Amino acid sequence: MANFPFRFARPLLHLIDPEVAHGATIWALKQGFAGASTTTDDPVLATRVWDLDFGNPLGLAAGFDKDAEVMDAMLALGFGFVEAGTVTPEPQPGNPKPRLFRLAEDDGVINRFGFNSKGLAAFVAQLRRRRERGTARGIVGANVGKNRDVTDAAGDYAKGIAAVCALADYLVCNLSSPNTPGLRNLQVRGQMQEVIERVLEARERASAECGRVPPLLVKVGPDLDDDAIRDIAEVALATKIDGLIVGNTTLDRPATLRSPHAHEGGGLSGLPLLPKANGCLAAMYRCSGGRLPLIGCGGVASGAHAYAKIRAGASLVQLYSALVYHGPELIVRIKRDLAERLRADGFRSVGEAVGADVR
Repeated sequence: MANFPFRFARPLLHLIDPEVAHGATIWALKQGFAGASTTTDDPVLATRVWDLDFGNPLGLAAGFDKDAEVMDAMLALGFGFVEAGTVTPEPQPGNPKPRLFRLAEDDGVINRFGFNSKGLAAFVAQLRRRRERGTARGIVGANVGKNRDVTDAAGDYAKGIAAVCALADYLVCNLSSPNTPGLRNLQVRGQMQEVIERVLEARERASAECGRVPPLLVKVGPDLDDDAIRDIAEVALATKIDGLIVGNTTLDRPATLRSPHAHEGGGLSGLPLLPKANGCLAAMYRCSGGRLPLIGCGGVASGAHAYAKIRAGASLVQLYSALVYHGPELIVRIKRDLAERLRADGFRSVGEAVGADVR
């Protein structure tokens, strides 16, 4: 795997501000410094969801490539799919800096970005340019959000979905970031249903023009009680959206955190999130009766973590924060370990293992 510059650069990047380091990483990826994976995915990892063929179920979560600048570079590192965004209709700077913190003692990250975004026009231009160049060879999702001060939230989501419908393989409405005031209220039954209905209408109109109907997902957070999980599952099934991403960052601060940054405001991601995210994932799979494809997100840093999410009900798995501490070589390690675990338990495919611990 030709990502050795990143192995040597990572200790240096950890000496500077995390957001500056992330910007430097994006720049390096755009220059082609990361190279590409030379390993071939084990056939046991292949899976089919929403009539899309994934070479492996491991994806890059939204938040890493907010402005759709390095999708192909990340696919080349071995991800089975990449999700760009979250993008808002209009450009916005996000919350004041500093707003990104490494919890190195905990393998965690806290962010309070607040949907910083270059806006839909720039995002769409990147997606279109990728298709025009002929480099669109992997599965890419587009994750959309709302601008901070907009009162018509459903309108913003509809704008986003309409704009990216022709250019992405799947679509996501992010209703669960804790860093935009009031956003998580959109996970309440009535508000969620309104957003989904408006967005489905927007997708239908856009699909009539472009001739394709990409699957539509909603991203929900892990800070949900049993009633909220049941409501979300019922709304998702009733509106016939294509899936859910479970979950986002958490506002909780586990007592086990050791980092001096643990008190910072914002959403916590990384390893400390894993137990809560997996519990929410299993509950959502149970409430939806396994009838709704789920993407498990939150805390994945090993093949064992990815496998646990699949057994808890995830058809696909995403990660992001673990790359901060383990670098892109982690992708190959996770896939190798996941394949070994599937075979050891007698599964012939990822799909056979989905929900095994819940069923």
